[in-house]
Amino acid sequence: MKRCRQMVDIGRRQFLKGAGVAAAGAAAATVIPREAKARAGGARLDYPAKKLGNIRNLKVNQPREVSYPDADAPGVLLKLGKRVEGGVGPDGDIVGFTTVCPHKGFPLSYNAKDRTFNCPGHYSRFDPEAGGQQVWGHATQNLPQYVLRVDKKGDIWAEGVDELLYGRLSNVL
Repeated sequence: MKRCRQMVDIGRRQFLKGAGVAAAGAAAATVIPREAKARAGGARLDYPAKKLGNIRNLKVNQPREVSYPDADAPGVLLKLGKRVEGGVGPDGDIVGFTTVCPHKGFPLSYNAKDRTFNCPGHYSRFDPEAGGQQVWGHATQNLPQYVLRVDKKGDIWAEGVDELLYGRLSNVL
């Protein structure tokens, strides 16, 4: 009986040690990298700045295809025609998004009639006027939005993304 209690005590100690290590690992995994800047709904990670276009080449409600942060990351610039949070340009209405669904990586299409990005795979829908917020479907995160700025010549530059891009383990090139 005494030997049995010793084994139980050793088992409890091992369990508690293991639980402590697991808790420390979980806490470490939630720490955002030093380069990240806290943002509502996610963490902004900066990529190298890249020129995506010029405001004079954009028409209201007509997406312009781009790629950011590299050629393997398709996206669009979109002039919404009304000021929105995160919008840039003289009217605060230019936004940019990846066009890869964050759920399973299907290519998104833009529906100009209802102003949403739509996924043909599992029917997720995203609202560009609300920062790419998911409004329907299986996706579990909002559509990654580009962090944009416009220079004095009207050139539109992307400088980061506010969510993790589909298929990437981190937002690091």
